[in-house]
Amino acid sequence: MEQQTKAPQDIRNVVNFLRSSKSEMKIRVGVLNGKRVDYFKGKAAVKALLSPAYAKLKNVPKAANETEALAVLAGIIPFAFYLRVDRGQPSGSSSSSPKHLQINQMQMFRPEDYYAWFYEGSQWTTYLGGIGMVAVMLAGVMFPLWPPTLRLGVWYLSIGVLGLIGLFFAIAIVRLIFYIITIIVASPGIWIFPQLFADVGFVDSFIPLWEWDLPKKKSKKKKREAGEKDGKKSAQDSGASTPNNAGGAFIEEVDDSGDSRPQSRNAKVEEVDED
Repeated sequence: MEQQTKAPQDIRNVVNFLRSSKSEMKIRVGVLNGKRVDYFKGKAAVKALLSPAYAKLKNVPKAANETEALAVLAGIIPFAFYLRVDRGQPSGSSSSSPKHLQINQMQMFRPEDYYAWFYEGSQWTTYLGGIGMVAVMLAGVMFPLWPPTLRLGVWYLSIGVLGLIGLFFAIAIVRLIFYIITIIVASPGIWIFPQLFADVGFVDSFIPLWEWDLPKKKSKKKKREAGEKDGKKSAQDSGASTPNNAGGAFIEEVDDSGDSRPQSRNAKVEEVDED
């Protein structure tokens, strides 16, 4: 922590960028000295410094190419925001469990190595979230002390939300009943608000107003695959059928008896009675 406080502002800006979601770095979780820590691969940090998001930052070291990016990232190591680590075996029985990490004595920056974070980044969002949760809890506990007009407004708001939920369930029940009736009266049936449960926006859920319950058409690719399967199946069935089941004439090969007469080697046509 003492080394991090000595870092110049431009270095801190780079570290804050790498620790934020703007860098789009893949963050992994490992186990270092029995504690879970975040770590990343060097090439991910290089890619982040060469991104357009980093080029838009002010008061940061220049990183126009990979060589300059490596120099910037290597200059951050002495301030111990992150350190080079060696990755070992998984900490659990599963291969996807966090892997053991160990700090490497030779500290340098290379794209193929891994680096563990010892800096959590800006905590102002965490502080604001904590303050907001405390404020909501206090407001709920002190509800009896609210002004009458404010309590009346909250009551109307809750009634409105419950009414919307009840209306949604009522529409779902009515459309199901109407569908069952139309199956009997006007097959194949009609759905009211067919997009009600679809993954669309609120307004699109009520468009169109009604729709016939027609089976969806198969795509051309599916039809072609189905045709190929039927063709293979019919070919197999025709190959597996025996002459006795087919009825009519068939050609039977006669074994060579060794006789010198040529007719003994010819095919014999035999009539088979139909079943």
